[in-house]
Amino acid sequence: MIFEYEFMRRAFIVGILLAVIVPCIGVIVVLKRLSMIGDALSHSSLAGIAAGLVFNINPVLGAVIASLIAAFSIEFIRKKIPKYSEMSIAIIMSAGVGLAGILSGFVKDSAAFNSFLFGSIVAITDFELIMVICISVVVILAFIFLYKELMYIAFDEEGAKMVGMPVKSVNFIFTILTAVTVSIAARTVGALIVSSMMVVPVACAMRYGKSYKQTVILSVLFALIFTIIGLTLSYYMGLKPGGTIVLSGVIFLIISMVIKKK
Repeated sequence: MIFEYEFMRRAFIVGILLAVIVPCIGVIVVLKRLSMIGDALSHSSLAGIAAGLVFNINPVLGAVIASLIAAFSIEFIRKKIPKYSEMSIAIIMSAGVGLAGILSGFVKDSAAFNSFLFGSIVAITDFELIMVICISVVVILAFIFLYKELMYIAFDEEGAKMVGMPVKSVNFIFTILTAVTVSIAARTVGALIVSSMMVVPVACAMRYGKSYKQTVILSVLFALIFTIIGLTLSYYMGLKPGGTIVLSGVIFLIISMVIKKK
């Protein structure tokens, strides 16, 4: 039985929590035309992970710090070159990959670093479980209390400013939430595929949702379904959990596109 083992129970708890919070962030990111920000932050988190392993700091904490620096750097560059704002993602991702590549050369335990590339959701420690629970609560509460503000900013940031919304403050909070969520997800599902977990459920939801609210709800439901399927298949078939979760979503998206097209 799959739930006989402690590591699988933890994996499902963490997977379900991430399946709730990652699409909430993902909906806003997709609507703001910043779908690749997950890649930039997750690759930057690798630099923090490598630094943590080199200097004997908790690598997850290193990932959070690196992701925060990267997120605010993206926002800073976006404001400086608004006409080519997508360049900010490419610049920061390049910097993150380059720094991670250099620092990884100094990591003594290469296996520990490699485990962050594709995640290790079945090897969650007590500290990481508590961190995921705390961050999930914070993200859910922030998303509920800032629901209207985030929706307006996602669709029309300039219009939100004109009606007197605190756009800078909301963007600041959202940037922190995105960075922390990505860094935690990178630890569990893998830095190389966390962006897919952020975008694929949203892409599926946008094919069926008729409103912003429906899209948010459906994206969370799809993420939950993909996570449960992915973890179950990975357990019984001996596959990597992170990759299996993402591929479950991609396969569903392709099937839904074919069916809806017909």
